[in-house]
Amino acid sequence: MEINDLTPAELRVWHAFPRGARVDFRTDPEETAAAGAGWGPERTVRAEVLTALLLNGPRVEGRVPGLNLKGARITGPLNLKYAVVDHPVRLRACWFELRPVLYGAQLKTFVVNDSTLPGLTAGMARFDVALKLSCCRLTGPVRLSGARIAGGLFLSRSVIGVRPGEGDPEEAAEPPLQFNHAEIGTDVIAVGATVYGELRANGSTIGGQINLDDARLLAPGDTALHAENLTVGSDLRAMRAEFRGRINLTGSRIPGQLNLAHTRLRNPGGVALRASSCVIGEVWLRGCPTVEGAVNLRRSQFDLLHVPPGTWPQHLRIDGLTYRTLAPHLPAAERLPALEREESGYLPYAYEQLAAAYRTVGDEGAARTVQLAKLRRHRHTLPRPARLWGLLQDVTVGYGFRPLRAAGWLAALLLTGAIAYALHPPRALKPGEAPDFNAVFYTIDLMVPIVGFGQESAYAPGGWYQWLSYLLVVTGWILATTTAAGVSRSLQRQ
Repeated sequence: MEINDLTPAELRVWHAFPRGARVDFRTDPEETAAAGAGWGPERTVRAEVLTALLLNGPRVEGRVPGLNLKGARITGPLNLKYAVVDHPVRLRACWFELRPVLYGAQLKTFVVNDSTLPGLTAGMARFDVALKLSCCRLTGPVRLSGARIAGGLFLSRSVIGVRPGEGDPEEAAEPPLQFNHAEIGTDVIAVGATVYGELRANGSTIGGQINLDDARLLAPGDTALHAENLTVGSDLRAMRAEFRGRINLTGSRIPGQLNLAHTRLRNPGGVALRASSCVIGEVWLRGCPTVEGAVNLRRSQFDLLHVPPGTWPQHLRIDGLTYRTLAPHLPAAERLPALEREESGYLPYAYEQLAAAYRTVGDEGAARTVQLAKLRRHRHTLPRPARLWGLLQDVTVGYGFRPLRAAGWLAALLLTGAIAYALHPPRALKPGEAPDFNAVFYTIDLMVPIVGFGQESAYAPGGWYQWLSYLLVVTGWILATTTAAGVSRSLQRQ
């Protein structure tokens, strides 16, 4: 391109490039790029001029060239497909007529702030420093699949995509933000960003964290965040965010926190959060309103699960979920209703896992309550005779988890038998040889099958007192059997 072909605005850019100097076309420092389509030729720069500068622009010895523009109206295609660009690109408050194309390019850094663009195509591109699209309005898709960014990806406070029913229908059907299988060396920062449609990041590797604090991902009835097999170096944060649509993190690895504190998850009639087969350090749903939609955590492994009971939705899928501790620490009675919401029905493992979490923090009483609830729910899955036997164990000794209940029954029966036989002593079978009668020990002889004081074999009651002795014998055997079964069950767990 010849310098004689340039407009006055383009000449300013051409002469500033070798020194990396900034060219500011703005007349008002507070103006935005939203009205850039109406800017005149005094601030219009053709994209082909920028391409010529970046690929083969003039140089000044001892200075670092670079493209640094503010408030420019950029027309035509900025096509750097497969190009190698050794100069930094910084564009602020600019308006783009067409979508920049960086597919397969190699760049140092590409920074676009406070600008309006019809999207960005940078799949398979490589950025040696960073890619920044902060505070921008991107009306078309941002394609970064397969990109490699040595530094970070910055999208804070940007608005990406268009509302349903607006814009090009073909582009509206495409995910507005996608970086599948991308490799990002440090962080993905999208604080306060708004995405109308799906954010897709399947198979990506993020060296640092993903920060979606205060972001809004809006895809009602569809998938808002699709990040299967995602690998994150530290945390995935989305505090105070809003997700309309499904979050899909299947198979992801997040060693730090999945922090969704104070976040609203909405996908009525579908799955709001799917984090199955994941390995995550800590999952935080503190301060969240009740999830609108199902939650699927099957086969995942968490170190800490921080979920208040009121956050769980009506439908859960937790088969195979493993967690070490559960927060906040609450009585077992407040945690048990969530286990009854499992879509598959009764899951013994879910109760065992909750009991193990209580034992981890030393709350043996709550662990026993969970085990008792498990057996009670299991009883409803048994045939009628087995249910009756289970009910008897529950009423008498609480399946062995309520031993004081057995002591109470024994004490009541002992008192009844001692009073009855003290008032009406049974006759001696051998009057001259029988030991002195003792109503208390005679009752104990009847009730406790493994204890013998010689009273039962020496005396025989008559009338209804004989029926009372039968009742004491049978009840004693039942209490002894159920107590032994409960103790054996507890020892096996230990």
